[in-house]
Amino acid sequence: MPFYHRLGEIPRVKHTTFYQPDGKTLYREELVTSKGFSGTYSILYHHFLPTAVKSVKELRVKDNHAWPEAPALYYHCYTDLSKKTGDFISAREDFLVNSTCKISCARVTENTDTFYRNGGGSEYIFIHQGTGTLYSPFGQNNFGPGDQIVVPRATTYQMKFDDLTRNKLMIIESDSAFEIPGHYKNEYGQLLEHAPYSERVFRAPAYLEPNTAKGDFRIIVKMKDRFFEHIVPHHPFGVVGWDGYLYPFTFNIKDYHPKVGRIHLPPPVHLLYKTSTFVVCNFVPRLFDFHENAIPAPYFHSNIDSDEVLYYVEGDFMSRKGVKEGSITLHPGGMPHGPQPGKTEASIGARATEEYAVMIDTYEALRPTLAVKETIDKDYAKSWL
Repeated sequence: MPFYHRLGEIPRVKHTTFYQPDGKTLYREELVTSKGFSGTYSILYHHFLPTAVKSVKELRVKDNHAWPEAPALYYHCYTDLSKKTGDFISAREDFLVNSTCKISCARVTENTDTFYRNGGGSEYIFIHQGTGTLYSPFGQNNFGPGDQIVVPRATTYQMKFDDLTRNKLMIIESDSAFEIPGHYKNEYGQLLEHAPYSERVFRAPAYLEPNTAKGDFRIIVKMKDRFFEHIVPHHPFGVVGWDGYLYPFTFNIKDYHPKVGRIHLPPPVHLLYKTSTFVVCNFVPRLFDFHENAIPAPYFHSNIDSDEVLYYVEGDFMSRKGVKEGSITLHPGGMPHGPQPGKTEASIGARATEEYAVMIDTYEALRPTLAVKETIDKDYAKSWL
């Protein structure tokens, strides 16, 4: 996260006694670190032991997502055709996966009192439709359409939705953190003037009154592809205060400021976050190139080292035919991709584009799942004929 944040009550000096109002019982200090002790971290102060667990059992989640015979070709699927629904945990459906990245969608039709913790990865949650609040020990992150919430690995959280009739999420799981690219920052960590966003548009959690309820509280803990049910004796959000650089934060796609050039600029100018094995970009409305003979549509491109995924959010997608809001396209590495017939010519002379999309470029090949097979645009691979 780009800046230090602090909420609630904390002692003046870390790792020292910090007593509850009775003057006898200590608050329990928890240091949450990344990259061992070399990355960002936060310190939380709990009413109860954060390690207390009453029971643990593995949940037998049937994995029938693999599509081993998926051919090597261009893919387009309509995620809105999926019939899967549920709460913010059970509604998730995997569309593209590899060993370090998983791209899912979720149509949320229920709220739940169950908590969730991804112990195997950090999560990026794109709010395509719906409003509500993400709750965690760090506080509450209110969300609405276009918000992109980063949830650090091993954060226990819940999502509650205001209306259960129209909610859609796109979720990216990563085995490494979502980070601000280094070339956007100065030596002090402050975002530079040429960065496409500034600290003031990132939203840290708001204060959440600590919950000291006792009982049986259910947490679904995900560890890679295994799921466990933990029953804990205290409400997971019994934190009186915390400070640090590691916490869930929110950035809205409409706060991304695009770069424009005299001729077409490549996708890295749209970079939002990086991880160890892939990047996330935001495509937003922007003016087109201003060379008198510019071709605004992208050139044909062979990316020999990575797969390219686009999740289409809103607007007129100038280089693609047939895509809709909620579409996902996959252009595998090792195969050329580019505008469909007529799109290059149609772009000449155009002054601007009105589109929102999220791009994910992975360095390891992605595998389409059965969800792709079931929602596929069967004619897409032939759309360049």
